[in-house]
Amino acid sequence: MPIYRQIIDQIRYQIATGALKEGDQVPSVRQLADKLAVNQNTILKVYNQLCTEKVLRVERGSGTFVAASRQSIPVAERKKIVAKLLRDAAVQAIHLDVSIEQMKEQLEKEYEAIKLLWKQERSER
Repeated sequence: MPIYRQIIDQIRYQIATGALKEGDQVPSVRQLADKLAVNQNTILKVYNQLCTEKVLRVERGSGTFVAASRQSIPVAERKKIVAKLLRDAAVQAIHLDVSIEQMKEQLEKEYEAIKLLWKQERSER
């Protein structure tokens, strides 16, 4: 999987689990590129993609922040985002010879684990 996709997935995971919350500032392009030892253009691509998906927002002169809650994104747009992610997962599963049953089982496990983490994080606030 390309490095930019891995970084996108990690940022999404941190938001889903509550490690990053609405309004939190993310590192600058330069800071994150240095920390991950990747090209700044890679991080710029990540941030642009996540801004397009309304996961992050840029405030000129202030930085890049976790965008408003996902409920402010229209349902159709949220479904479109998830559909793309699931399509990518299906391609990987076929490539790795993982059955649809195994995919469903793994998806349910991951979903429940992340949902539990998210609930725990919210109750600690």
